[in-house]
Amino acid sequence: MTTPMLVASRNAAVGFDEGMRLLREGASALDAASAVVRIVEDNPEDHTVGYGGLPNLLGDVELDAMVMDGRTLKAGAVAALKGFRNPVLVARKVMEELPHVLLAGEGAARFAREMGFEEAELLTDEARRIWQERLTASDVPEDVARYYNHMRRFARDLARDPEQAAKDAGSGVMGTVVVLARDAQGNIAVATSTSGWAWKYPGRVGDTPIPGAGGYADNRYGAAACTGRGEMAMRAATARSVVLYMKMGLPLWNAAREATIDLYALDDEFANVLTLYAMDAHGGHVGFSNQPGRTYVFQTAEMDAPEERPCTFVDADGKAHIRSQDM
Repeated sequence: MTTPMLVASRNAAVGFDEGMRLLREGASALDAASAVVRIVEDNPEDHTVGYGGLPNLLGDVELDAMVMDGRTLKAGAVAALKGFRNPVLVARKVMEELPHVLLAGEGAARFAREMGFEEAELLTDEARRIWQERLTASDVPEDVARYYNHMRRFARDLARDPEQAAKDAGSGVMGTVVVLARDAQGNIAVATSTSGWAWKYPGRVGDTPIPGAGGYADNRYGAAACTGRGEMAMRAATARSVVLYMKMGLPLWNAAREATIDLYALDDEFANVLTLYAMDAHGGHVGFSNQPGRTYVFQTAEMDAPEERPCTFVDADGKAHIRSQDM
């Protein structure tokens, strides 16, 4: 028997009570990770995930999610899903019911209906207010063609400085919930979910629903997942890279550092924040980022509450800036 544990992005802490309850009662890592993510999806105060998520340029909330089972390497995912509150549960059904890994758009919505998921309005009054105020601040032209050109420019500006855009809007504009779980049998799983960038171009899909980019789990070595600018993780295959570096013999800390260093090789004028969260098969855990000041949360079955830890910041020269709790 191994010690059950959760490692996650900070916004996942609201679901840790339920996740740890399940793990202590003998539930699978996949059950626990999915349960934690579902709670975040249902939290209207989190404008980067699920119900209450900020919409795309046209005011539509589009959701992405993924689950991966480290025991079987099976995965399921949905992307650009509209009208369903818990995409992580739909993603799990994709894994369990279909010979596919990823469904997108109307196909994902059709499948959700077939599986009996209830349709719901995702855009809350608060999210609509934030969206409208930001559009008003952008002086959106009335002409449709000019509107799209204008919003494409806005999307580029947002990509260059998302944190300033967050300050302007009074809310986060990009964010994701990621959960890594290990159960008493030593099985590892990953679950992820996001509403993507606020005001993103319609149909934009980031790393969150892509196995190997936004998340990856393999019982033999460990698991990793990412938050931040998903295009970077997609191009660098960041989550899989962490696990692959461990497979090649690097300890967890070194593997996560190498995967973070890889981000600096990207020729990308929009390069911004990317944070990774990882655990190895022995229960070690870390958070790493290409920006300082990031944190993550973890909890074992022996702990009464989750603990927040600093992520190690890796600079453009590959130097790791370690605070006392990182090692």
